[in-house]
Amino acid sequence: MGARALWALLAALRAGWCLLPQSGYLHPDEFFQAPEVMAGDILNLQVFYPWEFLSSFPCRTVVFPLMTSGVTYWAIKSLQQLDICSSCINSYTLLVSPRLLFTIFSFILDYSVYRLAPFWEADLWKALVLLAGSYVTLVFYTRTFTNTLEGLLFALLMVLVSSRKSHGSSVEPTSSPLIGVITTAGFFNRPTFLAFALMPLLYWAGLIVDSQRSIKTVINHFLKLILCACFTAIVFITADTFYFTSVSLDNLYSINKGSLFDVIAQLHEKMVVTPFNFLSYNLNPHNLALHGSHPRVTHFTVNGIMLFGILHVLAIGAGFKMLKKYVHQLIRVKSCYRGLAGLLVHSEGNTTLLLFYFVPLAFLSLFSHQEPRFLIPLILPLVLFSASQDGAVKWKHLIIIFNLLGAFLFGCLHQGGLIPCLFHLEQLIHSPAPSNHPRHYTLLFAHTYMPPRFLLNIKKTDMHVQVIDIAGSGEETLCQTVEQQASNFTCSDCHIFVIIPGTVRATIAKRGVSFKNETVIFPHLSMEDPPQMSILSSGNWRSQLGLYILQLDRDQHRF
Repeated sequence: MGARALWALLAALRAGWCLLPQSGYLHPDEFFQAPEVMAGDILNLQVFYPWEFLSSFPCRTVVFPLMTSGVTYWAIKSLQQLDICSSCINSYTLLVSPRLLFTIFSFILDYSVYRLAPFWEADLWKALVLLAGSYVTLVFYTRTFTNTLEGLLFALLMVLVSSRKSHGSSVEPTSSPLIGVITTAGFFNRPTFLAFALMPLLYWAGLIVDSQRSIKTVINHFLKLILCACFTAIVFITADTFYFTSVSLDNLYSINKGSLFDVIAQLHEKMVVTPFNFLSYNLNPHNLALHGSHPRVTHFTVNGIMLFGILHVLAIGAGFKMLKKYVHQLIRVKSCYRGLAGLLVHSEGNTTLLLFYFVPLAFLSLFSHQEPRFLIPLILPLVLFSASQDGAVKWKHLIIIFNLLGAFLFGCLHQGGLIPCLFHLEQLIHSPAPSNHPRHYTLLFAHTYMPPRFLLNIKKTDMHVQVIDIAGSGEETLCQTVEQQASNFTCSDCHIFVIIPGTVRATIAKRGVSFKNETVIFPHLSMEDPPQMSILSSGNWRSQLGLYILQLDRDQHRF
């Protein structure tokens, strides 16, 4: 199969697998940093607002959630209100519509490779196939992560700083304003974007200084960048201030119709700058410890391999080989091109791409909390570097097997029963009642990732559904909670469901709690409660890789 046909097939797989949809649940942030919040704001659904979006100390900008999940939810809401689609709002559309938008946006990566491969002397179609065939693209870039947006903005920034005029090698000057906009937008999306933007900005600065003889022209480029960056920051701050505070246009207008200064003072008093709150929180080691502390080498030794496999290993090997040459060049080039920016311009493309890859990785390694998804923006410089080398071709079979396993593990298996479980419960809750009495549902989740409430499609005014999430509570707490619910049927039409992975099923069974219904969703792998190898090797392995929906029997004996 030709490289072009293979890329087209992988691109179709990316879109098709999004629509299927993927059942794997990667991390709660894919739901609770955009879709969950927007479903509550726009569709008026019962949701759980995470701490980052609380008005007391907001750490996430609302601009990107509004532009992504917000837009898709507004669209399906409008279709339903216009009677074009009477049942547009359901668990499937709530899940897939934001993901579909992100999947469409993911082709910015492919476009960036198309633009950048000739510039960095990489094999175009080899790079496109490496990109489209990576499970990082197939799984992470089709999900609603802020890290996904960070990767797309990083790709656009690389395109902007690498652009040159078609008739020569001079720098394209019109990109200065866009570079300022992209950098600031990336900073407000995730302040860690500055780690990714550092090398492209230094490279761009080196090109500007190297190609311009007039100091006035150089200053003009930097002035355009700074002005556009400031304007973009004002837009984000204004939007976040209106969203997270009680400030409204009517309130501002009523302050003093003739005084602009009072309006400005009111805005300044309530001003919200979410990146500063984000940095204030994450620069505190005690706060990071709440989310998990990792060795500083985790990104280099574990996460990079987990995401990119042999490509990461080959890049490390190439980095060590080029280190001596790089240090020698840094010492030698000092008369006309002082500093890293000048060195980047006059370095070989492979060296610069490695710096684009390893410098952000090194900066992210300074923080003790290190998750694999933090590195997904680095896929672009990595595939460009790999496509400019011969090493990746030798390992093509290993690359294929690695990405197949990664796609299956993270796209299907990891916490893979929770989303289908919510689909099932949504249909059950909204099924016609046999009597006029409303049914009350209690949904108890234990030892699963946080269940995104918006997928249940319950209006805020509807109080007949209660969601209890006890997360990874100990065995005694879990059993006590289940026993309490079993003895607490308060109405004639109450339904209590316990949702637990198969690895915890035996814990409840030992306490003698009876169930009148039992539904198993397969597959579901909980790494927090991994299955026992002895059971997996027996004939009962399927029960360990399932998510159980257990309906409590109201007629059992009381505890």
